[in-house]
Amino acid sequence: MKVWVKLLTGAFLGIIAGCFLPNNQGVTDAFLWLEGLAIGIGRYAVYPILVFSLTIAIYELRQDGRFWPIVLHSFLVIAGSSAFVIASGIIVTLCFPPSRILIFFEEQAEAFSLSIADNITDLFPSNMFSVLSGGGAYLFPVCVFAFFLGIGLSYDRNYTKPVIGIIDSLSRIFYHLASFFSEILGFVMIVLAAYWSFRFSSALAAKMFRDLIILLGVFSLILGFGILPLFLYLLKPKVNPWAVLYGSLGPAVAAFFSGDINFTFPVLQRHLKENLGIRRRSSAVTLTLFTTFGRAGSAMVAASAFIVITKSYSSLDIALADILLIFFRAFVISFFLARHPGEGAYIALAVLCMGYGSVLETGYLFLKSLAFYLTAVGAFLDVMICSLGSYAVARLNVFQEDKNIRHFI
Repeated sequence: MKVWVKLLTGAFLGIIAGCFLPNNQGVTDAFLWLEGLAIGIGRYAVYPILVFSLTIAIYELRQDGRFWPIVLHSFLVIAGSSAFVIASGIIVTLCFPPSRILIFFEEQAEAFSLSIADNITDLFPSNMFSVLSGGGAYLFPVCVFAFFLGIGLSYDRNYTKPVIGIIDSLSRIFYHLASFFSEILGFVMIVLAAYWSFRFSSALAAKMFRDLIILLGVFSLILGFGILPLFLYLLKPKVNPWAVLYGSLGPAVAAFFSGDINFTFPVLQRHLKENLGIRRRSSAVTLTLFTTFGRAGSAMVAASAFIVITKSYSSLDIALADILLIFFRAFVISFFLARHPGEGAYIALAVLCMGYGSVLETGYLFLKSLAFYLTAVGAFLDVMICSLGSYAVARLNVFQEDKNIRHFI
């Protein structure tokens, strides 16, 4: 059975189970524990995969003189996709405005911050090896470690050749270990989808959220499965974007129900190689860059939700200057969500609200019960952008070979 079928089947069973569970504190507490366990299983092999695959990829790309072209093309795609996705989300929200949400007094606001200064400081701890003992959320320090280790392998092949062989072997070993976990994630998906369904029923019961739920759901499907793949027609030689889309279904399902981009990382890496035919030296770099800096989906969801909150406070139209400011702030935020692989959209919304001060600084609390849905939609779009963008960069740099669709996992 193909991986995406296993994941979708698990999600379907979980949704059914979640619809029949009683809504009480005991069930909620059990789900919170099970969700933490499920996310931990998905993230279990991320660190070793990232360290060894990225290290050997950087070494090989530097040997070919192709490292910086890959990085440059990745950032161009990230910036272009971020601008397009965020702008289109804002335009759709303004053209098809959801009904206002009820403004009410909530509990005390939580302190949310992008922690940019801490993010930079954590890249260079006093002990290099301490980055390998992180909690599994903030992966960029591990990427920096792998970058310098990959550069070090180019020092003198007489000394580094044995180490290169070991790292290459470990990369392949942990890839196959991650493949095993991706095969069993269908069972894990039952838990995640059941909790998602459990919360979704409560969100639908609050009728004031229905318009926003429908707007984000329909638009994200059209964008992820319809509009974004069309950009692949710009690539030469000619590409079948729908085959690429089909090859990305597994990570899309995993991202939507987990809401966690690190959970999806091993699934995404396997699909990039075995479905889309992207070589390791390209996929390891692009996957790292897109999951770290390419969070346009989460930023777009945050911008749309912020506009709904703003309109709920006032019946006046939002001025063009405010729209441009929302776009610019969301665009910048999309590059700084690396510390938040889960709840990225809700964190981005909180930062947007708190940045405006006065009444709007606690506006994100009005959508707290909908945070799981905002996160799910944002993660889904983030993963679709990563998959399609990685394919485009690999194709441009001739690190991709077409696979027969019958052999897709």
